[in-house]
Amino acid sequence: MSIQERIEAKLEKAFSPERMAVINESHLHAGHQADFDGKGETHFRVRIVTAKFAGMGRVDRHRAVKELLTEEFKDGVHALAIEPAAPGEAVRW
Repeated sequence: MSIQERIEAKLEKAFSPERMAVINESHLHAGHQADFDGKGETHFRVRIVTAKFAGMGRVDRHRAVKELLTEEFKDGVHALAIEPAAPGEAVRW
C-alpha cells in the first residue's frame, strides 16, 4: 500500500470525512534539495471536512491529523499541508 493510500485510509477511519482530498505534491518540490528529484511520496496536502473538527481550534485540528500520521512521517513524509474544516465552514477548495 502506498503512503498516500495509508494516509487516506487512516483519515477515513479516524475522521469519517464529509469531504477529503489527499494530494501528492512531491513533484512540486523537485530541486529544493540537491538530492531530491521530486519523485516519490514526501510532500502531501490534506484537505478534509469532518464533523469531528467542530468546536476544535485550528492548532488542535492540525495536531490531530499529524499525530494520526506519525508512522508516515517515519516512513519518509517530509511535509504535510493541512486544510481542515468542519461542515459549514468556508474552504478555498
